[in-house]
Amino acid sequence: MKKTTVRRGLLLAALGCALGTAAIAAPVQATPALSVAPAASTVRQARYDLGDQAFTPPAALGYKGRSELAGTVYYPARLGTGRHPVVLMQHGHWETCADAGAQDRHAAAQKARDRALERGDKAEAARQEALMEKAAAALWAWPCARGTAPIPSSTGYDYLGRALAARGFVVVSVGTNGINATDSGQADTVYRARAALIEHHLRLWQQLSASGGGPLRTALTDARDGSPVRADFRDRLDLGRVGLLGHSMGGGGVMQEIADPHRADLPAGIGIKAAFALAPTATWDGEPVTKTPFAVMWGTCDAVNTGEFFERNRAATRVPLFKYTLTGGNHDFFNRQWSPSSGQVAARDDAAPGGRPGTCRTQFLDRDTPQRDDAALSEEQQRRITGDRVTAFFQRFLQGRTDRMPYLTGERPFPGEPKDAVTTSVAGQGK
Repeated sequence: MKKTTVRRGLLLAALGCALGTAAIAAPVQATPALSVAPAASTVRQARYDLGDQAFTPPAALGYKGRSELAGTVYYPARLGTGRHPVVLMQHGHWETCADAGAQDRHAAAQKARDRALERGDKAEAARQEALMEKAAAALWAWPCARGTAPIPSSTGYDYLGRALAARGFVVVSVGTNGINATDSGQADTVYRARAALIEHHLRLWQQLSASGGGPLRTALTDARDGSPVRADFRDRLDLGRVGLLGHSMGGGGVMQEIADPHRADLPAGIGIKAAFALAPTATWDGEPVTKTPFAVMWGTCDAVNTGEFFERNRAATRVPLFKYTLTGGNHDFFNRQWSPSSGQVAARDDAAPGGRPGTCRTQFLDRDTPQRDDAALSEEQQRRITGDRVTAFFQRFLQGRTDRMPYLTGERPFPGEPKDAVTTSVAGQGK
């Protein structure tokens, strides 16, 4: 499939005793209340990059391509003496290189092609298509051309990383630009490669936590000035309490990782206890996800997918499942780098405009519900709704905070949330 035609994915309280709380370290600092943004002084941010093509998926997966081993880390400013649960995030399918000139050339050629098609000039349309392909190749290259910065999609969930770190989590948001540049749409092998990348990063952090060694020992640098990170992560991470979060095809990779048939594939000492998928995409069938609590969130104006994992698994699940439908939410606003306010190359609003200002056209509703115009959520509104539920979800399932369950089930509203902005569906032991 040509990259010019790919739209990132054508691209998608009963448990309290079982989870246990005795082994959970007390918070090392005051925990912010729901919907309260963390103070900058409570959170530190670091980065690591082991190479643009440092990761090669196992040959048995059938995926041919290499990717970076890079991540952005959010962690409590005071790690204290306890062990912190870990949340690993993975972004979805998106352009890889911030080449503004290529973006402009692509847009100009696309307009010219459309004009040529309108007047029936097939030769000119083909010429413009070739120019589009050339520009797209620059936007989807990996590694990027000399002097062109990568699009840092992994930093687009910084609002989630900081909120979770302020509540006692260590959060790692990993890059998948190399996979995006070499994938072929939504083949099963792409999701398997994404899941393998998740496991590889978890192994790196397991090494660092166990002994202070491994490839990350000297790789962590402070995001502010590039200086070496002084924090000591030895015996400060609880890899038995891992949460995963994925967006779009990253959400599909996360769901692949927690599918029932793959639970036994995790390295010893790593336990994935919960997963949150933002507008996840996927194409495979027959792999149930019924043993790991998960939540799915999507928006009614999402032009990419429906987040159907909830429906696939609700009947057979043995654990709590949640689905959050955002009225007027879209696909791109979950990631700040992909949203128009960032000014980033390729940033856009994927929602189809409605018939009135401030509205968007609904997509992928059930067959009995006609399309309609919904009041569009702003970037800030969509991310606040997301942040509330993501933090409450991982507090519940990684920290044993049973007081968060009424918020997750919709019994109690989150403070300051637009009325009727979210429809909540619950299955399994979350009822």
